[in-house]
Amino acid sequence: MTDTEQHNTAAAPGAWPDGPMLAFDVETTGLNPERARIVAAAVAAVGGDTPPETTTWLLDPGIEIPAEAAAIHHITTDQARADGRAPAEALPEIVAALAEPLAAGFPLVVFRAPYALTVLARECARHDVPFLDGDVAPVIDPAVLDKQAARYRRGRRTLPALCEHYRVRHDGPNDPVQDALAAARLAWRLPRAHPHLAAIALANLHICQQGWAAEQAASLQAHLRRTDPSASVTPDWPLIPAPSAEENA
Repeated sequence: MTDTEQHNTAAAPGAWPDGPMLAFDVETTGLNPERARIVAAAVAAVGGDTPPETTTWLLDPGIEIPAEAAAIHHITTDQARADGRAPAEALPEIVAALAEPLAAGFPLVVFRAPYALTVLARECARHDVPFLDGDVAPVIDPAVLDKQAARYRRGRRTLPALCEHYRVRHDGPNDPVQDALAAARLAWRLPRAHPHLAAIALANLHICQQGWAAEQAASLQAHLRRTDPSASVTPDWPLIPAPSAEENA
């Protein structure tokens, strides 16, 4: 099947891609989810034949925002300190915005979920804010779905690159609202490009992604170890478990 044929294939009527979804994105101080602090976050409710509804938060992370991070998301330390809210105040609102739709069975769309959800979980622990109860499910991760459906396709697999490949609108990378909306559009487009994804029930799709993510992590780790024998890629999805007390020691 050619790319054009794939992109013109409709998902099965009534399948999960036709229902409402919630998308989540964060901008942070760094790449390590164990240490990164949230600077901005966005939640976008999409689907259900209604215009998207978005909620955003600007936080003061309580530390200096590294210049390399500010160069990406354009939020400086001075701006965060002047206009950002205290994490202990904003985090409960972010968690609540995710909890109610998840409890109702709506899928949570998060591009590269283990990073964003782990950052949120660690921030909650850092500020004594209760995180989401139980398993975080169902989650849809366009990065995992794309890699599984087109594992041998060459090229970058960043959010902007996938949006370009699947001809999905993306109005501005590294803006949490636009990244969340773009991820939601990918979640809508992917099962139309790869119809077998639409045939998988939402609960089963979550379980499938856990297995696919672990396989993808193992493959990437094997590739990295060709040049770095100590390279390690976590297989956990959609959330990296908290380190044990021994690991933190």
